[in-house]
Amino acid sequence: MSGPAQPSPNFGNRRDGARPRLVVLHYTGMDSHDAALARLCDPVAEVSAHYLIGMDGAVTALVDEAHRAWHAGAGTWGSITDVNSHSIGIELANPGNCPFSEPQMAALEGLLARVMSRWNIAPHRVIAHSDMAPRRKRDPGPRFDWRRLALGGLSVWPDPAVTATHMPFAQAARAFGYPDLPEADLLDAFRLRFRPWARGPLDAVDAVLAGDLARRYRVDAAPPGA
Repeated sequence: MSGPAQPSPNFGNRRDGARPRLVVLHYTGMDSHDAALARLCDPVAEVSAHYLIGMDGAVTALVDEAHRAWHAGAGTWGSITDVNSHSIGIELANPGNCPFSEPQMAALEGLLARVMSRWNIAPHRVIAHSDMAPRRKRDPGPRFDWRRLALGGLSVWPDPAVTATHMPFAQAARAFGYPDLPEADLLDAFRLRFRPWARGPLDAVDAVLAGDLARRYRVDAAPPGA
């Protein structure tokens, strides 16, 4: 565990010998960092994450990376159905309607780089809570800067210069990793991350962007050296 630690009791063993293959990003959705920290360490709440990052950039380690933190809940990403057993969870202290601060984003970038290096996690496997649980979750929300992470090699971003796709939107979204849900739910989750300003029905831009992601980053492709 790196950084100051406040161990949470809310963890268990990763099931069936699983190892981290994903990083799931969250916002706390609470009014303060301290309130979020208290909840993540409360045995009655039965929720946790591996790390909590404050608006000031302070990183608190809550659960050892070798263990299964209780952060993701029900949902899937690609073929992974027990996301908790296959992921590292990072909570960002934010009520859900505020910009993420520069110190917080910088701290996240440093932490992500270390976690991804330790576990050989590819950038396309850094996802939102809302990605693996559409309809149920919306964090880290429309104000989170995914493109910044992608520019730093810590996540991915679709290429807007792509002019053609050979795959319907829903098929492409599922190939990228989204769950097998109705198109409307996939569109909502996809836009929340990649086009939070977009409104209205599915359009050609959605299809092209999803097709580019599916072409370059199929979620179940073997990692380098596997």
